[in-house]
Amino acid sequence: MTMPAPSADVTSPPRSRVEPLRHQVLAALAQHRIATTAQLRQMLRPDGTRQLISRPLNKLRADGLVDHRVLPGSDRSRTRAWYLTPDGARLTRDLPALRGRPPYPITSTTAASLKTAHTLTVVRTHLAFATDARRLGHEHGPWDWTPEVSHAIGEGERVVADAVLYYTAVEGEQRRKLRAFVEVDRATMSGERLAVKLIEYARLHQYEAQPAGRRRTAAAEPGWMRWYPVFPRLLFVLTGATRTRLEGRISDLQAMAAQHPLVAALAREVPLGAAVLEDLEQHGPAADVWTPLAGGAPRPWTDL
Repeated sequence: MTMPAPSADVTSPPRSRVEPLRHQVLAALAQHRIATTAQLRQMLRPDGTRQLISRPLNKLRADGLVDHRVLPGSDRSRTRAWYLTPDGARLTRDLPALRGRPPYPITSTTAASLKTAHTLTVVRTHLAFATDARRLGHEHGPWDWTPEVSHAIGEGERVVADAVLYYTAVEGEQRRKLRAFVEVDRATMSGERLAVKLIEYARLHQYEAQPAGRRRTAAAEPGWMRWYPVFPRLLFVLTGATRTRLEGRISDLQAMAAQHPLVAALAREVPLGAAVLEDLEQHGPAADVWTPLAGGAPRPWTDL
C-alpha cells in the first residue's frame, strides 16, 4: 500500500487544473467503491450544487463508465448509489490519484446491492472527518482515506481494516501527521464478535514478518513498520442501533481492552477509541465524543 500525499488545500478538496471533475468523480468511485450523488458532492465540491456533480455522473453513465442503483425506500428523492462499471474500473487504473493502490471496485448491480449499506456508512465516516478538517484548517481529502486495507497477522490469517485514515493537523507552524485504522460497525454482529477485532489488531501489532527460508531473528522488526512509521491508532465508529445498545458495545470493547493480555498490551502503546457516527456528524470528530477504550473521560480522537 502506498501512503497517499496529503491534500494541497487545507480549506477544500483540491481542484486540480490538470484533472477535470469527470476524472475526479471516476477516481473517487474507484477509491471509495460506492457513493451517493450527495456524498460525491460533499467529497469533491462541498460548495457546489448537486447539478455540478450530476452532470458528469450522467455523462459517465452514458459512456458506460459508471452505473447506479436506487436505494431502497428512496422512491421520492431517488437517492442513487454510484459505482464503476468494468470499463470504468479499467480506465481508473491509469489515474494519477490512484497509482500504486490496489483496486477494489464494485462493478455489478448484484455486488453493489450486497455492499451498499456498509460501504456508504464507511463513506459517511470519511466525510465526517473531511468536513471537520475543512472547518479546522487541517488536511484530509478524498485520497487520504483508503478503504479495505489488509495486513497479515500470521498463520495465514489477515486483518482487514474498513479504512486507513491519513490526517495532518495544522497548528500554526506545526504539522502533526496522524494515522488510524477505522472499523465501522453497523450493529450487524454481536458485541463479542466486534470486540474480537481488537485481538486481530493486537496480533498485527506484534506480528513479525519473516522472509521465506530465513530463520527468525531476535532483532526482527514488526511487519507493520513496512507501511507505517508508528502503529496507527484504532478507531471504532458505531451506528445502526439505539444509544443504549451502542454504549453496551463500547463497554464490550473496553472489557476486551482490559481483560485480554494482548489487547491490554496494545492499549498501553496505541490510542484506542470508540464513538457513535451520528455524534461525529453532529459535533465533529474533534469534539469530546470518543470514549478511550483504556478508560478515561470522552475526548477528541487526536487526544486519545
